[in-house]
Amino acid sequence: MKTKPSTKWPESEPQSLELKEAVTMPEIGLAIPVRAAKAKLSALLELVSGGQEVTITSDGVPKAVLSPVKAKHGRKVFNGMGDFLMKQRVHGGPSAEELVREDRDSRP
Repeated sequence: MKTKPSTKWPESEPQSLELKEAVTMPEIGLAIPVRAAKAKLSALLELVSGGQEVTITSDGVPKAVLSPVKAKHGRKVFNGMGDFLMKQRVHGGPSAEELVREDRDSRP
């Protein structure tokens, strides 16, 4: 009887969170070159999820910052067009009734 080959990926060793390439730069904080960041993205994400900000550099120049996601406030609730329109600022000028009355009065 034939056995079906496993479709699961073999388990690998857990990646080390050690970032030897990372350095602390004055006024920037933790910085890592882009090549090392590409190679250690999972480890960087673990650091960032723990609250650490990481600056990615290219040729020693800061290019991007990885930072933890901040909790967002709830979404605004849409209550309908009536409420929306009533909150709009009314532009000055005569009302529609005044315009119609003026038009009718100007006719012979």
